[in-house]
Amino acid sequence: MTDWSEVYRATFPDLVRYLHRKVWDEDRARDLAQDAFARALDSSAADGEPANPRAWLFRIAANLAHDEARLATRRRRHLTLLTVETDPAPAPDPLETMEREAREAAARAALGRLSERDRETLLLWDAGLSYTEIAEQTGLSVGAVGTTLARARRRLVEAHAGLEAKHAAH
Repeated sequence: MTDWSEVYRATFPDLVRYLHRKVWDEDRARDLAQDAFARALDSSAADGEPANPRAWLFRIAANLAHDEARLATRRRRHLTLLTVETDPAPAPDPLETMEREAREAAARAALGRLSERDRETLLLWDAGLSYTEIAEQTGLSVGAVGTTLARARRRLVEAHAGLEAKHAAH
């Protein structure tokens, strides 16, 4: 029987990091990670224990992040139709905000230039999944995970360097 409290302690930080790179919002990533655990617990009670709870949680989280992206797109379209005035919040340090946003935008842009398989493999590896777990999640063979990661890292560095060169030229 799965010790879900141990799975939670061992997996939650990696799951949040993985989801943060999917949705680019720390609070939302934490919420989605909690949702993934809730769904996993509900499903395991109804359908039985998964063979690999950690990999199964990442699969659930990937599906939640995909659903989140579709919902965010719909919300943005809807919000452009509405104009709501709110009280302005105290402004954070503009220079700090610009630097953080620039780093995040550069990372998003470089990741966006990768294929879906390369991006997903890198994000799963960054979240701490083993090669076996990455293979289960992506459909790659365990032997192909290392090669895919090496190529994906190289492509990410090249994409980032290309974006930097393009930005410096302007």
